[in-house]
Amino acid sequence: MLGAMSKRVWVRAGVLGIVVLAALAAAALLPVSSALRVGAGMAAHNLCSSTFISGLPVQQTRHELVDALIGPAARWLRVQIDGEGRRVETRWLFERAAARFTPGYGCRLNFGQTLVELPTLPPQPTLPPQPTAEDLLTTETPAPAVGAALRAALDRVFAENPGTASRRVKAVVIVKNGRVVAERYAPAFGPDTPVTSFSVAKSITNALLGILVRQGTISMTAPAPVPEWSGLRDPRGRITPDNLLRMASGLDAEENASGFDPASRMFYDSNDMGAYSASRPLKSPPGTVWAYTSNNTLIIDRMMAGIVGGGPAKFREFAQTELFAPLGMSHVTLEFDGAGTFIGASHAYATPRDFARFGLLYLNDGKAPDGRRILPEGWAAYSRRSTLGSSYGAGFWTNDGPSEDAAYRVAKGFPKDGFFASGNLGQRIYIIPSEQIVITRFGYSTGPTFGIGADLELIAAAIAALKTG
Repeated sequence: MLGAMSKRVWVRAGVLGIVVLAALAAAALLPVSSALRVGAGMAAHNLCSSTFISGLPVQQTRHELVDALIGPAARWLRVQIDGEGRRVETRWLFERAAARFTPGYGCRLNFGQTLVELPTLPPQPTLPPQPTAEDLLTTETPAPAVGAALRAALDRVFAENPGTASRRVKAVVIVKNGRVVAERYAPAFGPDTPVTSFSVAKSITNALLGILVRQGTISMTAPAPVPEWSGLRDPRGRITPDNLLRMASGLDAEENASGFDPASRMFYDSNDMGAYSASRPLKSPPGTVWAYTSNNTLIIDRMMAGIVGGGPAKFREFAQTELFAPLGMSHVTLEFDGAGTFIGASHAYATPRDFARFGLLYLNDGKAPDGRRILPEGWAAYSRRSTLGSSYGAGFWTNDGPSEDAAYRVAKGFPKDGFFASGNLGQRIYIIPSEQIVITRFGYSTGPTFGIGADLELIAAAIAALKTG
């Protein structure tokens, strides 16, 4: 009897052990599964947007905007593109993702949950805007010597150097005193090609927030209107829009592009990105620590959506009426998450010239070409003021402040008053008020600094050439 009982106990213990081991294995797989969903989602989105917004070759995008980000494990990624249905499906091992294009709204990932409706709109125009008296971004032919110097500078920034990280520069536009003095495009790209923003979109969020501040509908120093933080004892209730825009919210939301971090999971594994970001706990007191994370920006975007009201269609109309149309930006596509929030940390498309028009807004202290005020007076100066000793301002990177990165850029010829919008793989808008220069540079550069060294050489060469002109 004792032996039978011992056997039953052993069998039960064995079954329990198997259950425990299975649970531990499942728990171990959870982060891996999440990272695979992130990778599959990233691939589906990037391929969808590049194909149906930018009109770029699929294999080129797969190589430069998917495989380069995933690495060797991309060999197990499977892709299916439905041109007629304007849909991309991906499968990475045992995880899947799908993205669908909607005219006027770009591409959106489908996580199998209820999605806010995107009303049907006509496609955006495919031709560049015709210059008018109010649109100063016209082409000017520089003096021969200046033109030669700028062409040489463009040769260098587009050049690939064996043994170094790939630059893959796709487009550069140089603007002086409101006029295009030089531009160049890689094969498959041109003046009409919408390019991805990645985190340059954070600067668009900065502008849209500035418009609401100018209109008096939000205060930068009052507690951010986030429902999840409204409890009397919730320390997150002290976070302000200024803290969020300056990446000093104190939220525990690391961004390291690993696929496991909260920012990656927000972008490619969350239907409601703003709600996911607002759910993050506090790690440090608001306004005391600088920590770059896209989750902060999505909280602002959801907050703005609530203020504007009317869902994605109304928000799109607000951005077009208040920002893009006055600047002459006619090729902009804003993308939205499943809850209908603009993904203003990363998901915007526009032509390099349109991005130059955006840079001119900050060069001109928030005024449109016709003189109307878009942003509050002093907003550009506010945006470039460094945060807690970092080289980041409020939605822009800056040479202001004591950081080593800022000092390095200044030493390389990028003036102290310069600041710039910057995104993954080297999407950038450089703004130099003292020289009245804006330079847009877009590409798929690899390496830890995404080709910024070559960009700094271009900036210094352009300043020198245009001073002699």
